[in-house]
Amino acid sequence: MRKSKTGDILRTLNELYPNPQTELNFETPFQLLVATILSAQTTDRQVNAITARLFRKYATPEEFALLTPEKLEQDIKSCGLYKNKARNIVATSKILVEKHNSLVPDNFADLTALPGVGRKTANVVLANAFGKDAIAVDTHVFRVSNRLGLAAADTPEKTEQDLMKVIPRGQWNRAHHWLIFHGRRVCRAQKPKCNECQLSAYCKYYRSQRK
Repeated sequence: MRKSKTGDILRTLNELYPNPQTELNFETPFQLLVATILSAQTTDRQVNAITARLFRKYATPEEFALLTPEKLEQDIKSCGLYKNKARNIVATSKILVEKHNSLVPDNFADLTALPGVGRKTANVVLANAFGKDAIAVDTHVFRVSNRLGLAAADTPEKTEQDLMKVIPRGQWNRAHHWLIFHGRRVCRAQKPKCNECQLSAYCKYYRSQRK
């Protein structure tokens, strides 16, 4: 993709979604880590409803480490994959207490060594809790970036690599949110609002639907 085209897309997204931030509610890096683990196959709105209650009961790695997965399941069972998530959150909390002085690591390698923490979760935490340059590729980022031609990839990891090449590093955090917001509000997986989209001129999906 030409730099001018990428720049036009990014400028339009910035105009549509200025000053973007994660829609997950959190007060500490640990709370963001838990919320992001919970967010897999679950909406941010549902996660926020769960954590509003959960973090009033337990807020620190020490408190979560004392739980059994079965106990935690009762607090998070309204989200998808809750059994696996409960097991991973408890195991991660114990590792943070035992190996990291109860602090969430601020580097990719240590984060992805934690149970239930993949590339996307690690990048969300690095970007939003620590302000580091990172692009987290969720289903919205994957879909929108490939439709717009910012990426041409068949996996989230390859999409992340493509985006890191075409988006200036200082814009990685904001671009991640721009693509998420556009995917949620306009460029939906089913019945995207192409006629309302200010980026349709750049969209491969839109062109394919007009043939």
